[in-house]
Formats: sequence, C-alpha cells, structure tokens
Amino acid sequence: MDSTQIDTIREFDRLIRRDPGKRGLISSESEFGPLCRDHLLNSANHLFQNASQVVISTGFYVPSAVIPSAETDGPPGAILLASLLEECGINTSVVTDELCAPVVAATMEAFSYPASKMNVLSTENEEWIESFFHQQTISHLISVERVGPSHTIDSFTQQPGQAETAYADFQSKVTPAHFDRCHNMRGEIIDQYTAPLHLLFERLSEFFPEAKTIGVGDGGNEIGMGIIPWEELDRRIASDSSGLIPCRIATDWNIVAGTSNWGASALAAAVALLKGQSDALFQWQRAEQQQVLESIVNEANAVDGVTKQREPTVDGLPFLTYMQPWEGILKFLAR
Repeated sequence: MDSTQIDTIREFDRLIRRDPGKRGLISSESEFGPLCRDHLLNSANHLFQNASQVVISTGFYVPSAVIPSAETDGPPGAILLASLLEECGINTSVVTDELCAPVVAATMEAFSYPASKMNVLSTENEEWIESFFHQQTISHLISVERVGPSHTIDSFTQQPGQAETAYADFQSKVTPAHFDRCHNMRGEIIDQYTAPLHLLFERLSEFFPEAKTIGVGDGGNEIGMGIIPWEELDRRIASDSSGLIPCRIATDWNIVAGTSNWGASALAAAVALLKGQSDALFQWQRAEQQQVLESIVNEANAVDGVTKQREPTVDGLPFLTYMQPWEGILKFLAR
C-alpha cells in the first residue's frame, strides 16, 4: 500500500464511524477513544495480498418482529462484499442458517450473485462442522452482523486487556444463566433462533491453520467483538443490559461501524481500491441500493432490526442517512 491508499482507506473508516442509531460503540469514541484502530486498513490489506477463497457468514433473525424474519442489516453488506471481491478475482461463498436463508437468498438474487455459492447449514448433525470444512478451501472467514455467544468466567479471564477490578463487575452483571448465550441488544437470550455458526470461527484453525478471520459489527453482540475487552464494551454499549451483550468470539480483525452494512461495504471498497477495481463500486448507487432493500422486504419479509417492521430501512435510519457513508466513499473516490 502507498500513503495515498492508506489515507483513503482511513477516510473510509472515518465515514462509517458514525452512530445515528445511538448504539454507543461509535458515539463513545470521543470519550474513550477509537475501537479497533486500523482494523479496516489491515484486514483489507491482508485480503488484497492473500485472499483466494473467502467465506462470508451473515444473517440475524428477529423473532419478535411483526413478521419474524432476518433483518436488513447484514445480508446486503455481506453480498455486496462478496460480489465486489468476485470482481477483484477472489472466489467467495456465503454461509447462513435455515431461519435467515430466505432473506440471504433474496439478497443474492437482488445482487445477481450466484445462488450456487450459498451454503445453508443445518447444525443438527454432530459432524456438521467437519462436513462443511472438508468441502472447502478457506483463506478468510468473515462474519457480517452475525450474533455470537456471550462471555463465561473462562472466556473473561482468558481475554487480554481486562482490568483487575473488572472481574467483580462481570460477576455482578453476568449470571451463569447468561453464560455462553446469544443475546439481542435488549439482553434477551435468542439461542433458539440462532444456529451456532460461531463454531466455524472457533474451529477454523483446526482445518486451515493459515486462514484469517474478520468480524463486522455495530452493537457489541456480533462475532468478532471478543477481540475487545468485556469491560470496554460494557462501558460503551448503550443498553441497560450492557454486561450481557458483548460477544466472546474474537477475530483477527474486527470492523466497528454504525451499521454492519457500512462496515462490509467499506471493506469491499478498500479491497477494490487496492486491487485497482474502484470503478466496480459505482454500479451500486443510491437507486440500486434502495432496490436491494425493497426486494428483500417484498420477496422475503426482511425486517428493520430496530423498528421490527417489514420495511426497506436499516436500523431505523432514514434511507438518505443510511446512504451517507457509501455515497461519501464514492464521492471521495471520484475526486
């Protein structure tokens, strides 16, 4: 990377670090400092230099929605990332679970991404992890807005960077009934609606020792957030259940953004820049992005994860607000 590319990708990172949804991770940076500094830059550079086969996991099911379905944050960013990596000459595939499959499939169709590249994993078979990995060759495993399990005593004590005083706080906020459970941003346990795809990240090194992992999230409960100390997330997450929410699953790099779609889109833009394929980004303007959201709502009942309504919005944001980071990226590249 040259200095211009580094500065450009850091500008992408700045554009996605806004918190209109008031989740807390980004808005708290003015007080506590930035999380995962340069993880976007470094993960994009590693993909640029080493990616051959990238598997992307996505899908966050909302059981309490008016029509229970997967939310609009996650699949659009994941499939945009997959599509643009393909244009950069990198092979990709997508992984989800059965509950989220309809929305992920509709998103793939909206992006004209091949249906053959979708893996819907059933975890009922005890050998499902081995079966999946034995059919793959993976250089990178990426999660985009995929919930993961909370901390336990063991994961807390093994996590580097915790202050000694945090242990008592952890014990007071996270009871055993909430250990190793997936939570939504209200602190509700949602394990029964979430297949344990996080195990792919935990066991990846057994099958592909050189493979790297990337997480993309916005709230703290997503795969990848385990790279951040529990106490750091606890003090930043804007929720009365802040201690229950932090995911324990760490990735090599973790991209924090105001919405996960923004994080995945910025990663796609960064890799395209390094590959000399930035022109490919301009096919996904405002009208095309809106059409994707409308399509997955109409075809698969995708829901806004904040409002829980069947509507073509992301995390309760007005569409023009939602589009600002992506349009900022395109504007910066067009200079």
